[in-house]
Amino acid sequence: MSRTAAGRTVRQPTDGTTIMMRSILIAAVAGVLTSVLASYFLTAPTRQGRTATPASPDNAVSRVTNAAEAWPICSTMAAMVETPDWAALDPDFAAGKRAIGAGDWEGAIKALSNAGLRDARNADIQNYLGYAYRRLRQFDPAMQHYRQALTLNPRHRSAHEHLGEALLARGDLAKAKEQLAALEQICLIPCNEYDDLKRAIAEYNKVAKR
Repeated sequence: MSRTAAGRTVRQPTDGTTIMMRSILIAAVAGVLTSVLASYFLTAPTRQGRTATPASPDNAVSRVTNAAEAWPICSTMAAMVETPDWAALDPDFAAGKRAIGAGDWEGAIKALSNAGLRDARNADIQNYLGYAYRRLRQFDPAMQHYRQALTLNPRHRSAHEHLGEALLARGDLAKAKEQLAALEQICLIPCNEYDDLKRAIAEYNKVAKR
């Protein structure tokens, strides 16, 4: 205890009380700091992800591959309707074309695969098979069938176009442009296949720049 100038007696905290108060204060401050640091580190990945998104080249590829069905896809296929000459086709080939016209990709693959077993040299069947697989986003078998079609007929315009569109869907712009160049040499004059692939490449570039 100590006396003031007025003579009143004031009780001073003992050493034990002072230490306890300091400990409580230090613990409170440490708790606040711990909470702030935990909040910072827990939210850091989210902040970093938001910051990195615009600069990442992988994100640009992801945008265009996810938008693969947004650009024009083969006007000939989109407008395909049955014509009298289909009666001369292998029944499974005709059934496969009908399924494609109806958007039944799995049904088309089943029918066209049967037709392909009977006519392994038919580039058109291989091209249609590639198209059906691509619309299911099964790109590996799609590529195999397109390349088989081009092995059977290197000047198959539709197969070049479809292969180029599939390459765009995989994010391979350079290879898609190779197919466009091949079509330019094959068509000589304007053709739908060249125009379709050119439009698809333009749309790809538009999406990639966003």
